[in-house]
Amino acid sequence: MVVLVLGFAFSLAHANPAEVVGNKDATKLESKIESTSSYFARFTYQVVDSVSSKTESLINDAMQLIGVRYRWNGDLPQSGLDASGFVRFVFRDKLGFLLPPKSSQMSKVGKPITREELQPGDLVFFNTMRLTFSHVGIYIGDNKFIHSPAKGSTVRVDDLASSYWDKRFDGARRLDGSDELSNAERNALIQEAKKLRLQTRNL
Repeated sequence: MVVLVLGFAFSLAHANPAEVVGNKDATKLESKIESTSSYFARFTYQVVDSVSSKTESLINDAMQLIGVRYRWNGDLPQSGLDASGFVRFVFRDKLGFLLPPKSSQMSKVGKPITREELQPGDLVFFNTMRLTFSHVGIYIGDNKFIHSPAKGSTVRVDDLASSYWDKRFDGARRLDGSDELSNAERNALIQEAKKLRLQTRNL
């Protein structure tokens, strides 16, 4: 699996001070990031090797969250996680990569793959609210995926072949450094990454 999302923990918080912290023209640097044809590809060569070797750890970390209660808009295990919050937390906590906050936005990151091509760590999407890409989970292998389903439930593993999920399957993505995000969505991630970087400095 090749994952390339905004690496705030690695590429921002631990970036070369000469390139980020000590850069006298940070505004120009950010403008360059915003104007690049593929926002996430900027970090490809820095993290691709470490990411591809951490898929098993990523899945293990996700499995440790089984039982965490569902909470709408929740983004921390302590208070609860919704579907996108769960996926976002796992990738951020384990790999230091910042995914967009909504499942519909996540469906624009990476390359589309078929169900037959699924590998552990890929994102799987479902239509659960009569809206495309309204739910997301992480594929873990053996036709199973882990997710935070809905109000009143907890993080759990389900089977893609079950009748409920099979008929609602909406596609899958493999995070490879590409994206189809709008400029506004990319800029929102930039601003969030900057806030997270400041929080890291203040710790």
